[in-house]
Amino acid sequence: MSVFNKVRKNLPHIKQNTELLFNNTGLCIKIISCMLSVCYFFSFWSKSSTVFGVTPGYLFPPSFWLWTPFTFCFFETHLWQVLLDIAMVAVCSKLIEPLWGELQVLVFFAIVNVGVALACAVFYYILYMCTWDPALLFSVHVRGLAGYLAGVTVAVKQIMPDSTVLDTPAGRITNRNVPLYTIFIALVLWFIGFVDGTKPTMVISGVLMSWTYLRFYQTHTNGTRGDMADNFTFASFFPVIVQPPISVLSNSVYSIFVKAGICRKTVRRVDIASAPTGITVALPGIRSHDMDRRKLLALKALNSRLVDTNKDAPRMDNVESERRDSVVISIGDSDQISKLSPTNMVSNKTT
Repeated sequence: MSVFNKVRKNLPHIKQNTELLFNNTGLCIKIISCMLSVCYFFSFWSKSSTVFGVTPGYLFPPSFWLWTPFTFCFFETHLWQVLLDIAMVAVCSKLIEPLWGELQVLVFFAIVNVGVALACAVFYYILYMCTWDPALLFSVHVRGLAGYLAGVTVAVKQIMPDSTVLDTPAGRITNRNVPLYTIFIALVLWFIGFVDGTKPTMVISGVLMSWTYLRFYQTHTNGTRGDMADNFTFASFFPVIVQPPISVLSNSVYSIFVKAGICRKTVRRVDIASAPTGITVALPGIRSHDMDRRKLLALKALNSRLVDTNKDAPRMDNVESERRDSVVISIGDSDQISKLSPTNMVSNKTT
């Protein structure tokens, strides 16, 4: 009862903070939140998981339920999952929407979710070919935003890699570590039976789809694609001690994909401003997008400081006016004293 009383006492503050959070979000986030809320009521229908969720046996031939990759992300079976999805979508989008824009957030949402649906279906088809268990094709239903939320952690890692999330006795946890910790937590929750096996599959697929899109395909305002920064490699998701072998493996896979035409070799253009003829040099791996991201973060920090300065400006004006008034009064008093006592002026001149 004490916990219930505390929650009821803090309910107005929670409501106020929630309203402030959603009032400052874009239209895209509000639509996603409304869709999650409305679709939760459809989840009480016994066939909703089959009709709207991704069932591997129905997604590919001969059924071809091609609408499910676009609807599965809005359906959850538990209310706490719906509330968690809405809260995380709002909070995470507050981090990436000011830098990307509303359209880029919507494109990212669509690509990651469709990629998660296809990746999960292919994964369960592979398991079926290894075990010949038909339940893997027709009893598994992929639904929810677990994959997208895992993908957002990759986007936050890209934008603010060094920001501290939590200080622990063992060291700091930064945004670089969040995607790997998300996968680990999903596996632990599945192991103890708190979530079903589709959630870790969705989380891993979301991390992979998000990184692939942001690394190679996302278009930017300066005409470039992807982000070839050294701190955004596939090996950077893992601890430093295991990064060298993972880097060798990931580079080998990337080379195979480039030769097969699945991926293209990214080339960065760098304008040398100091050159008199405006030479443009094409160099692979230059972190131009990394520099743009740091500029955006610096501008954001500068804007926040300017807002704080504008808030303090009236106080400074009041202080300056008080100082001027005090100076005028002191000057007037000194003139009156000099007029009343001319002998003091004579004595001062003689000294």
